[in-house]
Amino acid sequence: MNTMLETPELPAVFDGVKLAAVAAVLYVIVRCLNLKSPTAPPDLIYQDTALSRFLLKSCPLLTKEYIPPMIWGKSGHIQTALYGKMGRVRSPHPYGLRKYLTMSDGATATFDLFEPLADHCIREDVTMVICPGIANHSEKQYIRTFVDYAQKNGYRCAVLNHLGALPNIELTSPRMFTYGCTWEFGAMVNYIKKTYPQTQLVVVGFSLGGNIVCKYLGETQANQERVLCCVSVCQGYSALRAQETFMQWDNCRRFYNFLMADNMKKIILSHRQVLFGDSIKQPQTLADADLSRLYTATSLMQIDDTIMRKFHGYSSLKEYYEEESCLHYLQRIYVPLMLVNAADDPLVHDSLLSIPRALSEKRENVMFVLPLHGGHLGFFEGAVLFPEPLTWMDKLVVQYTNAICQWEKNKSQCSDTEQAASSQE
Repeated sequence: MNTMLETPELPAVFDGVKLAAVAAVLYVIVRCLNLKSPTAPPDLIYQDTALSRFLLKSCPLLTKEYIPPMIWGKSGHIQTALYGKMGRVRSPHPYGLRKYLTMSDGATATFDLFEPLADHCIREDVTMVICPGIANHSEKQYIRTFVDYAQKNGYRCAVLNHLGALPNIELTSPRMFTYGCTWEFGAMVNYIKKTYPQTQLVVVGFSLGGNIVCKYLGETQANQERVLCCVSVCQGYSALRAQETFMQWDNCRRFYNFLMADNMKKIILSHRQVLFGDSIKQPQTLADADLSRLYTATSLMQIDDTIMRKFHGYSSLKEYYEEESCLHYLQRIYVPLMLVNAADDPLVHDSLLSIPRALSEKRENVMFVLPLHGGHLGFFEGAVLFPEPLTWMDKLVVQYTNAICQWEKNKSQCSDTEQAASSQE
């Protein structure tokens, strides 16, 4: 009798277990996708000046909510993974001409030049000089998408191909790109200034490229001549401070570190003959012991210590990171500077964001833009599931540079009016 009474209750118990399992799965999904996170305008840190007020009025994206795709867009990991694996959706194929520049040490720098496809908003000749992220080049989808959009807004674009990054271009000296070497970027900028003497420059850097362009501008005042403004997106500002966070497992940074190190190893080994060639004929080539340590490296820090720092003769990894970071050069930049990061960027630890925050609180030319979402160079937009081809990042950079161009034109017109008035007196 008791057995007969207990039997009907078993399905209810199983249903309870199923509901608990479903609830647990839903909880994990909500946490992983960060679905409860709100959408909001980006956090802005800046000085109250005439320029900043003009930018807030002229750049709606600075004060408008950034709305990522509803299902997955609030996850910095998914935004970063999609950027890393897919780049962009329906990426265009802008047509450009590849330029080759011979450096003093025999290296061959390359960059791609794209002419504007429309008139610029101020009817002036403006060139964007662009430095991509680590081991990236002009053929990456996120670069192609940005270049196409900039062209359609009247900008000429020059995109640096990091030394050794293009798979079909061989090295001509035993040296690759490094974290903060500005030689190739500087050569590209000088070419543009010489070839287009009337053009004004907008400097743009993504991730590692952000470090390079900021360091370049701060190295000497002459590098800022004819520069209208600079935009840096998703850089970490200090490699020395970042190296400790990159070895931590929280937010999966150690895993990202491993993946990027594996990619760097493949690029270095693809140039093995030049980098690890005959040390008698080429004294600057790396030793066989360096090659052995490279094979066992599992982090960017190990690769930097074994290979990268030796390209420029640094005696230690600490010296390499200190000298090649833009941290000590940011104070020397006097042109308008917009620094953009995402609060959920899994590669840039929150402690590193104190650098641009403190800078923008002290310097009138600096604006720090920090949206809640976007990951590392993701910033996808979209309604529910599928992202749009253009990202929030693409539109913000062009919108900001358009505003700076208009600001400079207004200043020039006011100056001309004042001169005319004074001459009449």
